[in-house]
Amino acid sequence: MNHNRTDRRQFLTSTVGAAVAFGIGQVAHSADEKKAQEYYELRTYRIDDAAKQKIVSHYLEKALLPALKRMGINRVGVFKEKEAKGDYSLYVLIPFSSLEQFSRLNDILEVDAAYQSAAKEYFNQPKKSPAYSRIESRFMKAFQGMPVLEIPKGKAPHLFELRTYESSNEKLARLKVDMFNNGEIDIMRDVKLGPVFFGEMLIGDDVPNLTYMLSAPDGAAHEKHWDGFRAHPDWNRMKKMDKYKGTVSKIRNKYLEPLPFSTIQ
Repeated sequence: MNHNRTDRRQFLTSTVGAAVAFGIGQVAHSADEKKAQEYYELRTYRIDDAAKQKIVSHYLEKALLPALKRMGINRVGVFKEKEAKGDYSLYVLIPFSSLEQFSRLNDILEVDAAYQSAAKEYFNQPKKSPAYSRIESRFMKAFQGMPVLEIPKGKAPHLFELRTYESSNEKLARLKVDMFNNGEIDIMRDVKLGPVFFGEMLIGDDVPNLTYMLSAPDGAAHEKHWDGFRAHPDWNRMKKMDKYKGTVSKIRNKYLEPLPFSTIQ
């Protein structure tokens, strides 16, 4: 018998219990804790067809999200691209309260019996025909100006816009984060653009950049909110400031819709 592996499993099993008992990952409700900046993993499951998308979707709904909930991670978004043609990718947004919580995720899932049972079909896909081609993962830290993810209010489901601002170097990327923290987020709130999260990219294949998500009841409302932003006097003042000129070299965006079981609707 491999005693080291047995001891490790016993330790991890007790870790799962401790995580649930002490609510590891839950955001505390004291004034100080509310200011702590979260971390975000944005996963993209690259999927070839509708049948495989169904398998991954079932895994996320029945295995991963319940397991995350047992860890105290309750605000998880699962999306697909709106009106995508021939692209069956799924996007998963997971907030973590700390780097420690993120680093322990795989160890906890390994000994979570309910998770392993619910994920059986997903894990048993043939080697030559897996459920997905690759998982692309990007890791971010929340902005000081919006330190925790906010679930949209009002009638669901919402339309979501995922936006990425690339910068030509790290200094300019930090200045763009500063611009958001010192007024741009407030302007977006003022015109009802419905911010969900703002993240400074720590790890990804396209750094330096920042990525954020907005929400709206529908496309028409979202465009109206953007019109309000572009006309806002504070925005027109900020964009002319010398310190913020040239901070963004490329903008990319996607319009997403939540799957029915997504906790972000």
